[in-house]
Amino acid sequence: MINRDLIRIKVVQLTYAYYQNGDRNIDKAEKELLFSLSKAYGLYNYLLSLIVSITQEERRRVEILTNKAKREGTETPSERFAFNKFAVQLEENKQLNAFMEGQQHHWNDDMETVRKICDQIEQSVIYQEFMESEEDSYDIDRELWRKLYKALIQDNEDLDAILEEKSLYWNDDKEIVDTFVVKTIKRFDPANKANQELLPEFKDEEDKDFAIKLFRSTILNADTYQRYMSETSRNWDFSRLAYMDIVIMQIAIAEMLNFPNIPVSVSINEYVELAKLYSTPRSGSYINGMLDAIARYLFDIGVIFKQLPERRQPQRMQNNQGYNRPHRQRFTPQKNHFEENGYQDEMNENENKEF
Repeated sequence: MINRDLIRIKVVQLTYAYYQNGDRNIDKAEKELLFSLSKAYGLYNYLLSLIVSITQEERRRVEILTNKAKREGTETPSERFAFNKFAVQLEENKQLNAFMEGQQHHWNDDMETVRKICDQIEQSVIYQEFMESEEDSYDIDRELWRKLYKALIQDNEDLDAILEEKSLYWNDDKEIVDTFVVKTIKRFDPANKANQELLPEFKDEEDKDFAIKLFRSTILNADTYQRYMSETSRNWDFSRLAYMDIVIMQIAIAEMLNFPNIPVSVSINEYVELAKLYSTPRSGSYINGMLDAIARYLFDIGVIFKQLPERRQPQRMQNNQGYNRPHRQRFTPQKNHFEENGYQDEMNENENKEF
């Protein structure tokens, strides 16, 4: 589930925090990186469990209305949504239930949020059309939840705020994790019943190794990478760079040098987009030109042998064009960021858990 987009974001955040913290302990910082990634996987499971909690709340509401209808001799309410076939299968999923047993956050502790989302669902056109339709199948039930999730959970600022209160690690995770929840909904097969596999934390060991190697290479070779920046910055005002820009370019150089299977153009594009999200308004175009110049310099001195992209010209930033997600509040950790914000306590409480 944890893809390289998310890994790059976490490496940028943790590298910046590493330089802001006083102890400069790389082993501790690496542990924080891996724990931060594991928290993203926790969010994935937590959002899946939200669907279960909504279903259980709807079931409670139907029971109340049914008892009332029996007393008054009126028509009983439909149980169609409360016993949605996909949601029932998810509720019984062994992998999800096993994971959530060991977690400190549960939706039962935040039922006000669950009930608010239930109200939004019941008032939605998606829900009303589903309840009025005479078609009945597992595919329709699953598709309903895909639509509801994208419409009411994926872009829900109130929910985002609540999740951030629960774990500061989730500040920038939800937009990416949402895509994997939707992917999981689409993958569910009724034939698998309670044994349906959820997405693994890492696709393979290669992605986990990518995170560790990228972070360590960035820190251990910082002087060399910053020298490359300096040697290729003659036509750029290097002295006026935002510190986050230096961090982002340092990580980009580490990726270009240490991962031969990743094209230079991919690395440049990824870190230009991250600069647009996390640094100054002009950082995207600046880093675009700088990384292109650095890549050509490294090729000329025989340090890298990858195919280079066509020559780039600095471009004005286009409101995160190409990243397909809204601008988030910039990550601006202060000194001893993890300890001061309670991250260290959360990590210590959970460091022995398997995610």
